Amino acid sequence: MKKKQKWTVFSILGLLILLVFAAICIAPFIYMVIMSFTQSTTLMLHWSDINFGDFTNFNYVLKKTGFIRALTNSVIVVFCSCLFNCIIASMAAYGFAKKKFPGSKMIFRMYLLTLMIPGQVTMIPVFIMMNKAGLTNTYFALIVVILNAFGVFLIRQFMDTVPDELLEAAKVDGCTEYRIFIQIVIPLIKPVLFSLVGFSFLTSWNDYLWPLGSTSNSDMYTLTVALSLLKTQYQTNYGLIMAGATVSFLFPFIMYVFLQKQFVEGIALSGIKG
Repeated sequence: MKKKQKWTVFSILGLLILLVFAAICIAPFIYMVIMSFTQSTTLMLHWSDINFGDFTNFNYVLKKTGFIRALTNSVIVVFCSCLFNCIIASMAAYGFAKKKFPGSKMIFRMYLLTLMIPGQVTMIPVFIMMNKAGLTNTYFALIVVILNAFGVFLIRQFMDTVPDELLEAAKVDGCTEYRIFIQIVIPLIKPVLFSLVGFSFLTSWNDYLWPLGSTSNSDMYTLTVALSLLKTQYQTNYGLIMAGATVSFLFPFIMYVFLQKQFVEGIALSGIKG
């Protein structure tokens, strides 16, 4: 039989503190959803303005603002960013973790140094190069900036836990490097790949500055840029903005609900070795 947990003053106090912090975190999302059912031009929420049966804001966002096109662009960019990030980062991490070559540690450390450089510092040089190459207003420009050293570092930390003896045994049995990587390494690092997908998804989905600067064609706008255009110069319908924000929030929320177990597991396991 399980022992009943004894509630002490400290445990009750700790629970209350957690509930307060949870309420503080959830409150903005509740406000966003409720505000989306109003036609308010101020950020003050008046209960008399709320009509939960009025979907005018959602209809306008989805049908008349190019929001669906921006949503499609964001989905394409996010999918490609996650896919390419997982492929490139896993291959690079495998090379750094399991292949010993001259200067591997120094190259890896230099690679990690790029994480210390803020993205805002390199944004203008990258934009100039993209513009010179004629790649602005393309999906390539929106996707390539998501690829960075963080994914390589995350997967390499996890890959260090994969036994070298297992890979050596596969080589003895006649497996090629390709088969070892695809059939042995990839299945073993699935948890951390889920974590990388989560990070890549959120980074790409929430990115605003780079899509704003690298796209001048409205057909290439992502969701964050489209949201900013809902604010007009003279008067702002905050209910309309909140409706757009609610729609854009649903996708990462649904993804996290279904992948939260794998996401947390990947983060925990990748931190085994520092």
